[in-house]
Amino acid sequence: MNKKYVIGSYVLGKDIHRTRKNLNMTQQEFADFLNCSKRTIQEWERNKKPIKGIIVTLLDIIQRNPDIVEKLTLKPNDLKVRLYYMYENIVCTVIDVDEISRKVKIKNYIDNALFRAFGINNEPTFEEYEEFLESRCFPKERDKIKLELKKLNIPFYDPFMIIEKTEGRMAEDKFWIKIER
Repeated sequence: MNKKYVIGSYVLGKDIHRTRKNLNMTQQEFADFLNCSKRTIQEWERNKKPIKGIIVTLLDIIQRNPDIVEKLTLKPNDLKVRLYYMYENIVCTVIDVDEISRKVKIKNYIDNALFRAFGINNEPTFEEYEEFLESRCFPKERDKIKLELKKLNIPFYDPFMIIEKTEGRMAEDKFWIKIER
Protein backbone atom coordinates (compact mmCIF):
# COMPACT_ATOMS: atom_id res chain seq x y z
CA MET A 1 0.00 0.00 0.00
CA ASN A 2 1.36 3.44 -0.94
CA LYS A 3 1.57 6.02 1.82
CA LYS A 4 -0.20 9.31 1.34
CA TYR A 5 0.88 12.63 2.79
CA VAL A 6 -0.97 15.78 3.78
CA ILE A 7 1.00 17.92 1.37
CA GLY A 8 -0.60 19.67 -1.56
CA SER A 9 0.20 18.62 -5.10
CA TYR A 10 1.16 22.13 -6.23
CA VAL A 11 1.77 25.71 -5.11
CA LEU A 12 1.17 29.01 -6.83
CA GLY A 13 3.59 31.88 -7.30
CA LYS A 14 1.59 33.95 -4.82
CA ASP A 15 2.10 31.19 -2.18
CA ILE A 16 5.86 31.38 -2.63
CA HIS A 17 5.79 35.19 -2.53
CA ARG A 18 3.63 35.23 0.62
CA THR A 19 5.83 32.70 2.41
CA ARG A 20 8.99 34.64 1.55
CA LYS A 21 7.43 37.91 2.74
CA ASN A 22 6.23 36.26 5.99
CA LEU A 23 9.85 35.25 6.61
CA ASN A 24 11.01 38.85 5.95
CA MET A 25 13.42 37.61 3.30
CA THR A 26 14.51 39.15 0.04
CA GLN A 27 14.35 37.03 -3.09
CA GLN A 28 18.12 36.51 -2.84
CA GLU A 29 17.93 35.45 0.82
CA PHE A 30 15.11 33.03 0.06
CA ALA A 31 17.05 31.66 -2.91
CA ASP A 32 20.12 31.17 -0.70
CA PHE A 33 17.98 29.37 1.90
CA LEU A 34 16.42 27.08 -0.73
CA ASN A 35 19.77 26.58 -2.45
CA CYS A 36 18.54 27.83 -5.82
CA SER A 37 19.02 30.96 -7.91
CA LYS A 38 17.32 34.31 -7.40
CA ARG A 39 16.04 33.97 -10.95
CA THR A 40 14.24 30.73 -9.99
CA ILE A 41 12.48 32.55 -7.13
CA GLN A 42 11.53 35.40 -9.48
CA GLU A 43 10.13 33.00 -12.05
CA TRP A 44 8.17 31.04 -9.45
CA GLU A 45 6.69 34.20 -7.93
CA ARG A 46 5.57 35.51 -11.35
CA ASN A 47 4.09 32.18 -12.37
CA LYS A 48 0.28 32.09 -12.46
CA LYS A 49 0.11 28.35 -13.17
CA PRO A 50 0.43 25.56 -10.59
CA ILE A 51 4.06 24.78 -9.72
CA LYS A 52 4.95 21.18 -8.94
CA GLY A 53 8.07 19.51 -7.64
CA ILE A 54 10.19 19.61 -4.50
CA ILE A 55 9.24 23.25 -3.83
CA VAL A 56 5.73 22.05 -2.86
CA THR A 57 7.11 19.96 0.02
CA LEU A 58 9.72 22.56 1.03
CA LEU A 59 7.14 25.34 1.13
CA ASP A 60 4.78 23.16 3.19
CA ILE A 61 7.53 22.41 5.73
CA ILE A 62 8.49 26.09 5.96
CA GLN A 63 4.86 27.22 6.34
CA ARG A 64 4.26 24.67 9.12
CA ASN A 65 7.61 25.39 10.80
CA PRO A 66 8.66 28.99 10.05
CA ASP A 67 11.20 28.81 12.89
CA ILE A 68 13.21 26.33 10.78
CA VAL A 69 14.81 29.28 8.97
CA GLU A 70 16.11 30.76 12.23
CA LYS A 71 17.23 27.33 13.47
CA LEU A 72 19.30 26.83 10.31
CA THR A 73 20.73 30.35 10.18
CA LEU A 74 24.48 30.43 10.72
CA LYS A 75 25.42 33.15 13.20
CA PRO A 76 28.55 35.25 12.64
CA ASN A 77 31.70 33.93 14.29
CA ASP A 78 32.94 36.33 16.95
CA LEU A 79 35.88 34.06 17.81
CA LYS A 80 38.98 33.26 15.72
CA VAL A 81 38.30 29.85 14.15
CA ARG A 82 35.17 28.00 13.05
CA LEU A 83 34.93 24.23 12.70
CA TYR A 84 32.04 22.44 11.05
CA TYR A 85 31.51 18.93 12.39
CA MET A 86 29.92 17.14 9.47
CA TYR A 87 28.18 13.84 8.80
CA GLU A 88 28.60 13.27 5.09
CA ASN A 89 27.32 16.64 3.76
CA ILE A 90 25.17 17.56 6.79
CA VAL A 91 26.37 20.18 9.26
CA CYS A 92 25.86 18.63 12.70
CA THR A 93 27.70 21.07 14.99
CA VAL A 94 29.41 24.41 14.43
CA ILE A 95 32.28 25.03 16.84
CA ASP A 96 33.69 28.54 17.24
CA VAL A 97 37.03 28.73 19.04
CA ASP A 98 39.54 31.28 20.26
CA GLU A 99 42.60 29.31 21.31
CA ILE A 100 44.33 32.31 22.89
CA SER A 101 41.47 33.11 25.29
CA ARG A 102 40.52 29.38 25.42
CA LYS A 103 36.87 30.09 24.57
CA VAL A 104 34.57 27.62 22.84
CA LYS A 105 31.02 28.21 21.61
CA ILE A 106 28.94 25.62 19.80
CA LYS A 107 25.62 25.37 18.03
CA ASN A 108 24.09 22.04 17.19
CA TYR A 109 22.14 21.83 13.95
CA ILE A 110 20.92 18.28 14.49
CA ASP A 111 18.70 16.81 17.21
CA ASN A 112 20.29 13.36 17.47
CA ALA A 113 22.98 13.61 20.18
CA LEU A 114 24.92 10.76 18.55
CA PHE A 115 25.60 13.05 15.59
CA ARG A 116 26.71 16.04 17.67
CA ALA A 117 30.36 16.85 18.28
CA PHE A 118 29.88 16.88 22.06
CA GLY A 119 26.79 14.68 22.43
CA ILE A 120 24.39 16.19 24.98
CA ASN A 121 26.98 18.70 26.21
CA ASN A 122 25.98 22.12 24.84
CA GLU A 123 28.66 24.10 26.67
CA PRO A 124 31.97 22.27 26.30
CA THR A 125 35.08 23.54 28.04
CA PHE A 126 38.27 24.23 26.13
CA GLU A 127 39.69 20.99 27.55
CA GLU A 128 36.69 19.06 26.17
CA TYR A 129 37.26 20.74 22.82
CA GLU A 130 40.89 19.58 22.87
CA GLU A 131 39.75 16.03 23.74
CA PHE A 132 37.28 16.17 20.84
CA LEU A 133 40.05 17.17 18.42
CA GLU A 134 42.25 14.32 19.66
CA SER A 135 39.38 11.88 19.21
CA ARG A 136 39.31 12.80 15.48
CA CYS A 137 43.03 12.00 15.02
CA PHE A 138 45.23 8.95 15.14
CA PRO A 139 46.40 8.28 18.72
CA LYS A 140 49.41 10.11 20.10
CA GLU A 141 50.85 6.73 21.16
CA ARG A 142 50.55 5.21 17.67
CA ASP A 143 53.41 3.01 16.51
CA LYS A 144 55.69 4.86 14.07
CA ILE A 145 53.87 8.15 14.70
CA LYS A 146 56.86 10.15 13.43
CA LEU A 147 56.43 8.56 10.00
CA GLU A 148 52.72 9.46 9.95
CA LEU A 149 53.48 13.05 10.93
CA LYS A 150 56.21 13.24 8.29
CA LYS A 151 53.75 12.01 5.62
CA LEU A 152 51.45 14.86 6.61
CA ASN A 153 54.37 17.32 6.72
CA ILE A 154 53.64 18.12 10.38
CA PRO A 155 56.66 18.66 12.69
CA PHE A 156 55.00 17.44 15.91
CA TYR A 157 51.76 15.92 17.17
CA ASP A 158 49.13 18.66 17.08
CA PRO A 159 45.50 17.53 16.68
CA PHE A 160 44.43 20.80 15.02
CA MET A 161 47.21 20.59 12.42
CA ILE A 162 46.41 16.92 11.80
CA ILE A 163 42.72 17.74 11.26
CA GLU A 164 43.68 20.54 8.86
CA LYS A 165 45.42 17.87 6.74
CA THR A 166 43.03 14.90 7.24
CA GLU A 167 39.70 16.71 7.87
CA GLY A 168 39.44 14.54 10.97
CA ARG A 169 38.35 11.62 8.81
CA MET A 170 38.53 8.20 10.41
CA ALA A 171 38.38 4.77 8.78
CA GLU A 172 34.84 3.44 8.34
CA ASP A 173 33.41 6.73 9.66
CA LYS A 174 31.32 9.28 7.75
CA PHE A 175 32.07 12.18 10.10
CA TRP A 176 34.60 14.84 9.18
CA ILE A 177 35.60 18.41 10.06
CA LYS A 178 35.83 21.51 7.88
CA ILE A 179 37.95 24.36 9.28
CA GLU A 180 37.37 28.03 8.49
CA ARG A 181 39.69 30.78 9.70
